[in-house]
This record gives sequence, structure tokens and C-alpha cells, in this order.
Amino acid sequence: MKVLISGFDPFGGEPINPALEAVKLLPNNIAGVEVIKVEIPTVFNKSIEALESSIKNHNPDAVICIGQAGGRFAVMPERVAINIDDARIKDNEGNQPIDIKIKEDGENAYFSNLPIKAMVKNMVDNGYPSAISNTAGTFVCNHIMYGLLYLIDKKYSYMKGGFIHVPYIPNQVVTKPNTPYMNLQDISKCLELCIEALVNNGDEDIKTIGGTIC
Repeated sequence: MKVLISGFDPFGGEPINPALEAVKLLPNNIAGVEVIKVEIPTVFNKSIEALESSIKNHNPDAVICIGQAGGRFAVMPERVAINIDDARIKDNEGNQPIDIKIKEDGENAYFSNLPIKAMVKNMVDNGYPSAISNTAGTFVCNHIMYGLLYLIDKKYSYMKGGFIHVPYIPNQVVTKPNTPYMNLQDISKCLELCIEALVNNGDEDIKTIGGTIC
């Protein structure tokens, strides 16, 4: 089995992106699975193109995209991506699409086919904060998740895929009082546990409560 895992480059004025740095720390083999690590630009459209290029080069069985969600307290697998770009800020090339469909021939939304509840359970059981997220936003994180699931729907039906958001790391919150953060090594360990859960539960996710009231 082969897992491709991507991390975005820094964006929004931040000098570092914990998503990419945590991906870099991952071992090359987890639970008997080859792990391929790639960097993706925080740029609308180009991010999807770069991801598909890596998929073509490596032919993975699963793809997991990782992104930063400043303000979140936990490592959070995303449940769903929606077919809309509505950028609050500009991407790394100055693009700021507003209310634009990502794919004209795509579904309104696509759901992750990763075992997201098993991933959350494996992280929590090992002492790390985690929960399912039901919104990937409308910036490049949602864009790449939607693009990945669109590719799975249209071209790579055999492939598993989805997205995980991670918190800030400590040096990003020095001037952001009362903002949650997590140690970089702990974030990377959580991603390792997610891949482990994928290996053990890839055919069918576990049935457990993972919803929210609002």
C-alpha cells in the first residue's frame, strides 16, 4: 500500500505552515505502508494541478491532504468539501475568487472516503485532541479537498482520499493571545496515527458518534 500525503506552503503572512512541517517529520514507512510526502502551493487551481501530477507520478492507494486551521484546538479530519471558492484573503499568487465553482461538472459536495472516525478515535485513544470537522472552509484547503475528491470521482475510483486540518504551532501564537496551538511533533504523531487508522480501517469506517449540535 502507498499513501501520498501533502502539506501546503506558508500563506497569509505566516513564515511557516505546520501542515507542511508535520508532513516532513513523518517516517517513510508507517504500519507497513510507503509514505510519499509532497509540498503543494497555496494557490487556487495550481494546487489541484500539483496534486494530480503527484498522483500520476506515484499512483498511490490513498491521498491525504493536510492544511493549517489557525484557531482550532485539535487535529481534525474533514468530512465534506463543497464546490465553491470564496476567498477571505488572497492566495500566494494574489488570486481571490469570490463565489466561484471549483468544477462546473462536479457535484455540489463530496464526502471524504477516509475512515475519519477511526482516525479520530486512534488519536484520542493515544492522548491527542481530535474531532471530526464538518467544514473545510472556502479557501484553498476546501479547494484542494474538493479537487482531490473530484479526481477520485472522475478518474481514480479505486483511491481513498480526504483532508485533515491541524492547529497552529507555538511560535505562531506568540502575538496571538488565547489562541490554541499544538507542538509540531505531536501534530506529526497525530498524522502518523491517522495513517495507521487508514491501514486498519480502510475498507469501512467505525460506527461511533462524531457529529456536532451546531
